[in-house]
Amino acid sequence: MDEKYEPQQVDAEAGRNGKDKKKKKKKSWDYDKEISRLQVELAHLQAWIKKSGARVVIVFEGRDAAGKGGMIKRIMEKVSPRVFRVIALPAPTDREKSQIYMQRYIGYLPAAGEIVIFDRSWYNRAGVDRVMGFCSEKKAQRFLELAPRFEAAIVESGIILLKYFLTVSEDEQDRRFKRRIDDPLRQWKLSPMDVESYQRWWDYTRAYDEMLRMTDSNHAPWWIVPSDDKKHARVNCISHILQSIPYERVKFAAPDLGKRQKRPSDFVEDSSIRHVVPDTTS
Repeated sequence: MDEKYEPQQVDAEAGRNGKDKKKKKKKSWDYDKEISRLQVELAHLQAWIKKSGARVVIVFEGRDAAGKGGMIKRIMEKVSPRVFRVIALPAPTDREKSQIYMQRYIGYLPAAGEIVIFDRSWYNRAGVDRVMGFCSEKKAQRFLELAPRFEAAIVESGIILLKYFLTVSEDEQDRRFKRRIDDPLRQWKLSPMDVESYQRWWDYTRAYDEMLRMTDSNHAPWWIVPSDDKKHARVNCISHILQSIPYERVKFAAPDLGKRQKRPSDFVEDSSIRHVVPDTTS
């Protein structure tokens, strides 16, 4: 396994006499190269998951605008959605509201040979539901008591469970929200709930602090991902995922493509009209 990337410090000197000596600076690193390397490892992980029949659940929680979507996008970019499945559930229906709370999520847990990524999860109950009053305080407290037991049952069944909480500072969240307002490509990311989370920073802080304290366990610990720098957060978190799953590289059995069949002597090109997308590049 490759080790987690850590920036290094180097000295830069301009002259022998030291008069033009520069301050120490971080060694430059190539983010695209690091992400590409990790995505290759994710492909190896995928092959092992399929062969071994392993089951993995990865939970991503965190502050709004902390970069969960970008993190998941980089994980999913080069892998098969048949092996890596992303679950991002909408608000519960009236029927789901009448069910046992955890019931909604059980059906999405992985079968053999699958990795399920929850883009927010059952922890909605301890975050947005609690802060916004979508559930009672009594139900929120009961959830915090039961969640470690629920996760213990998941782990005892043989599923690998990883939980990540992405943090972002007030100043950086403020900058990202304002960028969403000004950028048409990001405006869809700014929901009414995001505005509420912005205004209720300290209500969410209290809720998240208690959530992390009460649901951190030996069998399912929380891993905090500082995310003011999105690129470092992605490299660090994906590296940690790879280091936390005991996978092995599976030798690829290259198929023999054989020979393509020859064109039949009686084949005639179809002459019917076809609608071809116009070439806009010339």
